Order: sequence, then structure tokens, then C-alpha cells
Amino acid sequence: MKHFLHETDLSKDEITEVFERAFAYKSGRSHRPTNDLFGQSWALLFYKNSTRTRVSFEVGIRELGGHPVILNQDATQIGRGESIADTVQVLSRFLDGLIIRTHGHEIIEEFAKSSTIPVVNALTDFLHPCQIYADCMTILERTGDSRDPYEGLKGKKIAFLGDTACNMANSWILAGALWDFEVSLGGPAEYRPVDRISDFCKERKLEPTWIHTTDPEEAVQGADVVYTDVWVSMGCEEDSQQRLGLMDPYRVTPSLLGQAKPDALFMHCMPAHPGEEVHQEVLDSPQAILFDQAENRLHMQKAILRNLSR
Repeated sequence: MKHFLHETDLSKDEITEVFERAFAYKSGRSHRPTNDLFGQSWALLFYKNSTRTRVSFEVGIRELGGHPVILNQDATQIGRGESIADTVQVLSRFLDGLIIRTHGHEIIEEFAKSSTIPVVNALTDFLHPCQIYADCMTILERTGDSRDPYEGLKGKKIAFLGDTACNMANSWILAGALWDFEVSLGGPAEYRPVDRISDFCKERKLEPTWIHTTDPEEAVQGADVVYTDVWVSMGCEEDSQQRLGLMDPYRVTPSLLGQAKPDALFMHCMPAHPGEEVHQEVLDSPQAILFDQAENRLHMQKAILRNLSR
């Protein structure tokens, strides 16, 4: 039994297999459902509200022949003070797997510590591994290179603009070190990546492949992909005015996107806020592949669950 809390929790062979299976699920979706999770019950526990995460996981579990159980923190005894250890030990008696979208990364680590069933990180404030796997699948799908991330992503340049200390920036840093591509981070010095992600990579003997600059044009120069995320994530509303002011120069405009490669892709994990982190014109451009990213969450997460269910 294993968990999927970080991008590095699967072996190289498992990662290659997961990507292959995700592409297979996508191409064969007309023949759904499969029996890969037949008879299994997987719960989704939400500390944070969700659209894409909930629907993609719930539909994916059903398409694999399993049964999704939707839980909200406030509707469980956790909301009334029951310990995580007690909660997950009980859930382990009922379920085949547990998918969690929460705030602090320590919460999901505590769940995994006491769990006897697989625990999946559907988002924490430190990492978003399911999203990054799906995003890398989308890049491989669009570039025409190998669908093996170790081959197809090597040497590419991903430019991430805005809050470069957020979970998506951390996941890009980790993915770049894992699959050997450059991650160019453009954002204010106040939101530079924290030591935690660098220490995490060092602990796993991964060489850093990221740079940080406060110059947005320098960040996107020659990039294969330009990526951004919301500037004010859930839980960061108190300092929203400071964030909006500091990050204004890092808005992805048509002009800024034009500093990347001519065929560069624009990506965003959504929800997008036009006029803040990105111009509507960029969102409407043929370079924007947001909805491909969103769809691929379904296929990639199915492949991850299939791997963990063995």
C-alpha cells in the first residue's frame, strides 16, 4: 500500500506507466466504464470547495467501476474536534482509498501516517501533484514529442508568473527537477519560492532546475509554456490588496506572451480571473489550452488511482 502525496511518490517505472495509462484512458473513453476499481469505494474529503477536483475524481472513480463517497470537513466529526488519527482509522475500515483537498500539507501527511488505505493529495498549500501530472500530460499531448515525461519534457522551458511561492509554483519546481526541464519563475521578491521546496528536492537527491527573476519579460523569454495561477488563493484573502499591487507587472498580456516562443502554449489551472493574472485576449487565443488541462485531470487521476489500487 502506498500514498500519492508528492510527485515523487511513484517510481520512474510507475510514473511512465501512469502516463501511458492516462493517454490510454483518454483515447478509450468511448468504451467506458472499466472494471479497474470494480467494487471499490473511494472517499473525497474536502476542506476546500472545488469544481474541477470534485467532478474529475467523482466521474473518474465511476468510470473505473468504483463508488465515490463525498465528504465535507464541516459535515464530519472532524469539524467537531475528532482527531485525524481516529477519523482515518475508522475510514480505513470502510473505504479502499481516500482523496483529500485541504490547506496545510501537514494535514494530509497526518492522514497518511495513520491510514491503512491509499491517501491521494488532491491539493494542499504546498503541492498540487495531480494537477501537475495532468499539465505535463497536456504539454506532451500538444508538443508531439514522446509521451514519456522523462523524454518528452526534457530540456523544455516553463515560465511561471505571479505568486512563485504558491503550491503550483512548488509543483513546477519539483516536476522540473524530476523530469529535467527549466522552470523560470517571474514574480515579486516578496513571493519568491521558500526554502521548503528546495529542501524537499535535496532530500530526494533532485537537482534544482529553476531560476527566479523579478523581470517578467526575462522570465518568459524563449519559453515553451507560459503558466500562471490566481494571485489570491483560498486562504490568502487577508493580504489580497498587497498581492494584487505587487503582482500587477506579472499579468500575462498578449505582449508578454509574445516574448515566449512563437508557438508557446499558455496554461492556467483555473479558475481564471480575467484582468488580474491574465488578459481575456490571452485566454481567448489559440495558444491557451486551459480546457485540455482541465479534461486531462480526469484521465490522469484515473491512472493514478489505478496504480494505487493494486
